[in-house]
Amino acid sequence: MSNSYAQPVLRTADLSESLRIVERLLAIADTSELEVGFEALVSSAAYLPTLEQMLPTAEWWAAGAGGSWGLVDSPPAHSVVRLRSWANPPVLVEPFLEAVGDSPTIVRWDFTGWPEAPEAGLGRGGTRGAFVTLCAYANDLELEEPAADHSVFVHVKEIDAERGLWLANQVGLRVLGDLVMAPY
Repeated sequence: MSNSYAQPVLRTADLSESLRIVERLLAIADTSELEVGFEALVSSAAYLPTLEQMLPTAEWWAAGAGGSWGLVDSPPAHSVVRLRSWANPPVLVEPFLEAVGDSPTIVRWDFTGWPEAPEAGLGRGGTRGAFVTLCAYANDLELEEPAADHSVFVHVKEIDAERGLWLANQVGLRVLGDLVMAPY
């Protein structure tokens, strides 16, 4: 499986605005099959009980020697843990964002595909490259650049790079940077 390519279309200090833009992008997409993935760098033990209860099948990772990450069984035993959870129902998005507080976080919506865009010379997009990602309190898709604001990325196939611009235009925005290969 190849990676998608992502392009930022919004940066804002307003998390609610970010979620509204995500909703508008999802309204364009074929969401007949929609699921959500979460990833967060959690440094406050106060957030862990709620997150463990909300996402009982989540994977927890902690940094080891040399900066590499490894799976852990006891998240509270570590000062910073990386949470990963896939195939969640969309109704968990807002409770998850409340539960992680200001931790650098990724919420990724996976769906069936982007629509045809004949005016841009694009056919219907399939599941590969059909994602929208919200990076809360982070500027990047790997949570390596903490931030005070939030970014929304659209994902497309590299061959359909024009779709990012087309999608941004559909919701009254413009692309804010180049396509970058998504890490997942």
